[in-house]
Amino acid sequence: MEFEDAKWYVVHTYSGYENKVASNIEKVVDNRNMQDQILDVKVPTRFEDEIKDGVKRPVERKMFPGYVLVKFAVYFDEKFGGLKMTDEAWYVVRNTRGVTGFVGPESKPVPLTEQEVYALGVEKYVVEVNYGVGDMVTVLGGPFDGSPAEVKKIDTENNIVEVSISIFGRETPLTLPLDQVARPE
Repeated sequence: MEFEDAKWYVVHTYSGYENKVASNIEKVVDNRNMQDQILDVKVPTRFEDEIKDGVKRPVERKMFPGYVLVKFAVYFDEKFGGLKMTDEAWYVVRNTRGVTGFVGPESKPVPLTEQEVYALGVEKYVVEVNYGVGDMVTVLGGPFDGSPAEVKKIDTENNIVEVSISIFGRETPLTLPLDQVARPE
């Protein structure tokens, strides 16, 4: 079977079992040599500052308690009429202890869109830029579409650029995705 793509799916778990479910899926993938079918498993987290006993410290929290993200290799199935994961991969995840089902209508798995994946921070996408700090660029899309701007700071780690545009004669800072500005041609 030849896989055409890879898609992220959301798996619902018992609350508090997210890390255990992710670990169990990874073990089964290793034991059954399914690395070509189940490519990655993530429990999205973020750091928040917590103040306890007057001391501020960063604490890692789950972004979506009760959910685990799993990346499956998918192939085109003519009967299904679209991209689909293998039955074996579906079975392995669905029957992992702590999993209650996939997110989707009638528990039928529905993959996340690319925009959802990037918004969740599950995968980073690389944007190559042809501009630098101090360069004049043009804003693409949004309310400032076509406006000239000066690049103030480039943050490739977070895929954002800080620019300054002139609104009513005043310099106004804007933070935009890297691919939302371009060097004028």
